[in-house]
Amino acid sequence: MAEILLIAGMSGAGRSGAAAVFEDLGWYVIDNLPTELVDTIVELVSRPGSGIDRLVLVAGRQHVELLPKVAMLRAGGHRVRMLYLDASTTALVKRYDATRRKHPLDGEADGLMEAIELERQQLEPVKSAADLVIDTSDLNVHQLKTKLVAAFDDDAGGQRLQVAVESFGYKHGLPMDADIVMDVRFLPNPHWDDTLRPLTGHDPAVRDFVLERAVTSEFLDRFEALLASLMPSYEAEGRSYLTVAIGCTGGRHRSVAVAEEVSRRLRGSGHSVRVGHRDIGR
Repeated sequence: MAEILLIAGMSGAGRSGAAAVFEDLGWYVIDNLPTELVDTIVELVSRPGSGIDRLVLVAGRQHVELLPKVAMLRAGGHRVRMLYLDASTTALVKRYDATRRKHPLDGEADGLMEAIELERQQLEPVKSAADLVIDTSDLNVHQLKTKLVAAFDDDAGGQRLQVAVESFGYKHGLPMDADIVMDVRFLPNPHWDDTLRPLTGHDPAVRDFVLERAVTSEFLDRFEALLASLMPSYEAEGRSYLTVAIGCTGGRHRSVAVAEEVSRRLRGSGHSVRVGHRDIGR
């Protein structure tokens, strides 16, 4: 049977751009697919001799009707994953202003922002059921491609749960795609050291300042144990991806050093891990 990835998400959040990435990766992609045709397409692809073993279906006007389709396909023995692309209202407004395209719900709402919020409300059940949520608010097409390739290209050698560890700064807002959020603002802040302020958590001096403290060591041991206890439950629920977000004030020092260390520990335990730093360049 074909491996099936269904891409859903907010209009303007990058579904068609993601489709192009998967075409480059060798997946067979059908863009803007009406929900009612999902099972028909899968049936055709699953026939002997179709030659298609990896299929991407990019939903068009997707609503909660999508969820029964996914459940039905999984009950039929297909491996189905759902990727949800999200973006902040501010980012979506800018994109629509730049392209001057009408929002799909333009006729059902009073203005662009109202249409975006209406769609967000309608799609909340779909987002909640997704295996992986990616916030594209601050991503260009190249950064989105990097995230998708990391998550789907080699598929972690068949390992079921893939973990993404991401640092961020609270003053730039919470990441929309996080499953677990950890606040490390309780740790001593390198920002107040004039020699460390221009550096980042990648620099050895900052890393040592953050990690070589008893409070950090104790926290890391406990957080590692917490993740170890939670990850089997996520796998038991059928999750393929887990995003752990670690935040400090600006997203340059403490969160970066801690995210790198958490990633190192998880890899040492045999987990497939990718790490990213959302706000390190701000």
